[in-house]
Amino acid sequence: MTEVVFTGFPGFITSQLIYKHAQKGKLITAIILSSERVKAEKEAERIEKETNCRAIKLIEGDITKQGLALTENDKDYLKNKEIIFWHLAAIYDLAVPRDIAWKVNVEGTRFVNRFVAELSNLKRYIYFSTAYVAGNRQGTIYERDLKRPQAFKNFYEETKFEAELLVDELKKTLPVTIIRPGIVRGHSTTGETIKFDGPYFFLNLIDRVKYLPYIPFVGYSKSYINVVPIDYILNASIYLSKLNEAAGQTVHLTDPHPHPVEEVYRRMVYLMTGKNPKGRLPHRLAKMSLSLATVRKFLRVEIETLDYLTWSADFDTQNVNRLLKESNICCTDFLETMPKMVEFYNVHKNDKNFQVTIT
Repeated sequence: MTEVVFTGFPGFITSQLIYKHAQKGKLITAIILSSERVKAEKEAERIEKETNCRAIKLIEGDITKQGLALTENDKDYLKNKEIIFWHLAAIYDLAVPRDIAWKVNVEGTRFVNRFVAELSNLKRYIYFSTAYVAGNRQGTIYERDLKRPQAFKNFYEETKFEAELLVDELKKTLPVTIIRPGIVRGHSTTGETIKFDGPYFFLNLIDRVKYLPYIPFVGYSKSYINVVPIDYILNASIYLSKLNEAAGQTVHLTDPHPHPVEEVYRRMVYLMTGKNPKGRLPHRLAKMSLSLATVRKFLRVEIETLDYLTWSADFDTQNVNRLLKESNICCTDFLETMPKMVEFYNVHKNDKNFQVTIT
């Protein structure tokens, strides 16, 4: 029976993917950091209980070290199995320092690549990249493109680009599928997520200033924002992991019909306050304000978020549309499903476990 192996557990997307596989009775192994042992055991126990699945095998390792720092017994165990390998472990923070991001995202992926290349019966290698390897490129970004942009908006984007270059090279010899998600939000029907980052920074901002006489737009933008629900990411990536035609492919798991930034912001303000935004806070003033750590921490917003408000690019999805054609899997509309997102946020916004650390 095929073993499904994951890095990145007990992170949100990996946990959800494991849950889905557990429901199908799959053999599951997660490579975890020793520092995450307690949290991983608790999450694995929850999944096992809720899905009534067989035990999830947890083995300690470190993707930033040769051989993933696995014991010889664990290496032998995996090398003698038919494997589908999912690599999701990464630093996803937009404000991450370059050295940390490089060590985990680039060097970590290099070590994972070497490891999977040694698996004698590898059925598929699924690597989670990001649509934002596009950096500051403008216009239409195609799935077949992996062009170095003139600049990146942050070190997260840069290191994910460098890591994807490494994985893309493996397509010559291994059955690789590269997943490029857009900005991931919670479940489209339940609103469930485990942390408030990405689009939730806007909700943090609105929640903090909702007592003002009116809430202004932040700058002026004609750009579109690409936000996708976690359930679309899960359903599409699992389907692709089993589709022979997806081997050797890179796909955008992005919203094929994204909404303008200002429409998304207007809807958020209305759902949070019952009022529409009024007036405008100049983009430059907003950036100057968020350059102050005290302001960032009070508003619970990373300054790097502002870079996505005025960035203009369109993610082409022809390849993934072709591959998903027979699946009936599609991306739900962001504005239509936003009420559940806001509802979940309002219930959990004061829980520190959901809020990310702002530096």
